[in-house]
Amino acid sequence: MRRYAGALLNAALLAAMAMLAPPQGEAQARPSIILATTTSTQDSGLLDVLVPRFEREQEIDVKVIAVGTGAALRMAATGNADAVLVHAPESERRYVESGDLVDGRLIMHNDFVIVGPPGDTAVRKAGAIGDVMRAIAERGAFISRGDESGTHTKELELWARAGINLKSLERREETGQGMGATLSVADQKRAYALTDRATYLALRKRLQLVIVFEGDPILRNLYHAYAVNGVKHPGAKAAQARAFIAFLLSPAIQRAIADFRREEFGQSLFIPDALPQPRR
Repeated sequence: MRRYAGALLNAALLAAMAMLAPPQGEAQARPSIILATTTSTQDSGLLDVLVPRFEREQEIDVKVIAVGTGAALRMAATGNADAVLVHAPESERRYVESGDLVDGRLIMHNDFVIVGPPGDTAVRKAGAIGDVMRAIAERGAFISRGDESGTHTKELELWARAGINLKSLERREETGQGMGATLSVADQKRAYALTDRATYLALRKRLQLVIVFEGDPILRNLYHAYAVNGVKHPGAKAAQARAFIAFLLSPAIQRAIADFRREEFGQSLFIPDALPQPRR
């Protein structure tokens, strides 16, 4: 009887171990991260190039959540992301100071441009960004993302600098959507919009909108990557997030960012900021 009971116990233990172990020939699940990022990195197609390469080289899967920068930062603050790639430095600073974001690095930049209907003359004649915003306020409709994104934050800054109260803008509408959708609405309504250059160029073939103002230093658009603080948010996969940031900063990926769709558009959609500068 004892030998029989022992045999039953051993069989039960083996069965339990078999349930816990992965099936034979099946690999254990790879590590993964959630990347909360702005829609411009998604709409431009950049992440379609970078993410598969990271997954292949680092054997870490990435789930991309493309939302406005405000929503991406809130995901970090609630521990619902592991890494963020965003473009609203003033908004980012609050989350760095609160300890939600760590290991921030400047990855790349491009610029914002103001687009509008092809028949525009008034805005094109304006010589400075304040004059541009005042001309739009007086004569044209404006379509805003209205989603607390980096683009929306910059837009609000431009109205404020021009001394324009939003309540006075009867023809300003908010979509509450990403950049691509907002450009489509502006195109349909022959209205003006603020957009990052990369998304506009990526979608230009399907739009009537043209660039009516560009080049002011205030329109510079900086993209930073951060890891979510694993001390404050124990569930955050900080090590894998740091690996993703290191990947973005590597010379090979910085060159890939510089080359991304440059031949297609005759210019870089994003300018890398971590490439070693040549000695003079």
